[in-house]
Amino acid sequence: MTSPTGRPRPSAGGGSPAARVDDARMLAWEVLRAVDERGAYANLLLPSLLAQRRLTGRDRGFATELTYGALRAQGLLDGLLDTVTSRPVATVDPGLRDALRLGTYQLLRTRVPARAAVGTTVDLVRATAGERPVRFANAVLRRVADRVAETGGDIATMLSAPAFDRDPFGHLAVVTAHPRWIVEVFADALDGDLDETRAALQADDTRPAVHLVAPPDQLSRDELLAEVHEAGLAGEPGRYSPFAVVLAGGDPGALPAVAAHRAAVQDEGSQLVALALARTPTVGPDSGVTVDLCAGPGGKAALLAALLTSGQVGETLGLPEPALLAFEPRASRAGLVAAALAGRPGAFAVRADGRYPPLPAGRVDRVLVDAPCTGLGALRRRPEARWRKLASDATALARLQRQLLVSALDLVRPGGVVAYVTCSPHPAESVEVVASVVEQRDAVTLLDARQSLPGVPALGEGPFVQLWPHRHGTDAMFLALLRRDS
Repeated sequence: MTSPTGRPRPSAGGGSPAARVDDARMLAWEVLRAVDERGAYANLLLPSLLAQRRLTGRDRGFATELTYGALRAQGLLDGLLDTVTSRPVATVDPGLRDALRLGTYQLLRTRVPARAAVGTTVDLVRATAGERPVRFANAVLRRVADRVAETGGDIATMLSAPAFDRDPFGHLAVVTAHPRWIVEVFADALDGDLDETRAALQADDTRPAVHLVAPPDQLSRDELLAEVHEAGLAGEPGRYSPFAVVLAGGDPGALPAVAAHRAAVQDEGSQLVALALARTPTVGPDSGVTVDLCAGPGGKAALLAALLTSGQVGETLGLPEPALLAFEPRASRAGLVAAALAGRPGAFAVRADGRYPPLPAGRVDRVLVDAPCTGLGALRRRPEARWRKLASDATALARLQRQLLVSALDLVRPGGVVAYVTCSPHPAESVEVVASVVEQRDAVTLLDARQSLPGVPALGEGPFVQLWPHRHGTDAMFLALLRRDS
């Protein structure tokens, strides 16, 4: 058995060190298999397995790096393997292919010595597939190691990427390990700025910090920070949300406030879009009713409820006794919403389809439409997602997004405000959805959403807000604010 760096460890039962594989590499391989075989989500499965196997310290960190790194770089790794094998990698047995991906990732992106990366991967192949494919795996990985050494690890050279000046999208797709269509979408959203596009793509490969939210009806950010420091964790206030705490590492579940559901894990970008809606003034007398039209799993709904009942926003806007209704059509997710809203008077989870809300039209003050989307803004959190998404997904979702926005505008009263939100910078499911709905409706004013997020820089020319990981350290959340006119 070996350590993450390839040094031998004593194996249990007194067998040969080569008879077993270290826990970190085996766990990473198991996650890759689960993602491939049954569509598992690595960001959900990996923490569970790490806890079950009780991996700590360097082993835990190495397993995390291997798993997420190999999933993010899957297209790149397969492309490199295709240059050194006699048959397409797509035809290789799936379990063997995942082992080769892990070995190639170590050779390309880690400081594990080449000999150790090859040897430990061969041990992994032997342990998971038997002796028959061992010679093949050894030969392939040695060729990869030679290619990395010859080129100094230069991806563009190893994969014969097109020249940037001739085909910038193709070049960026290769060197940043993204499907070409995602490169084109990011470039479109960034007005064709290729330097920013490269930065946005590279940000998808950075390990995101854990963001916590301190709901103002439960505790202050300073109180949550004190808990973080008492637990021996490193944390600091979020850059923009007055309720955000950013952890430098460690398990947030160990914090008493998180364990007691008084605080939660929530990206700062998600906090900002909920805050923007709560801050935006309506015109005319309020009924006190806010609706979250697509509430699952409930994070934004819980923060909205806290903002409207804690006095931090509700009193300053002169709201009457507020109520929040959170709609979610699926039973399992509606249960999560109910749990998130538990203990908050006036906040209710309702199992209903937001396209057909069980409320009279024109009576609601504020509506949040956190629309189902491709999730391209959270690729750094879901390492396998970039290879699962299809260019056609946004087109398929756009009809649903338009229906939800139309429903929200019908539901809100004259003078009321709608926030349309997606965790995606894709123009087809953000600016184009809003533009198509506004064009077809009278008496709708598009507000400058930047005005509801003072202090947040680099928001562009408006009226929309587009957050980015490389600019703001948040998920790439899109926000549009619309007011229904009298």
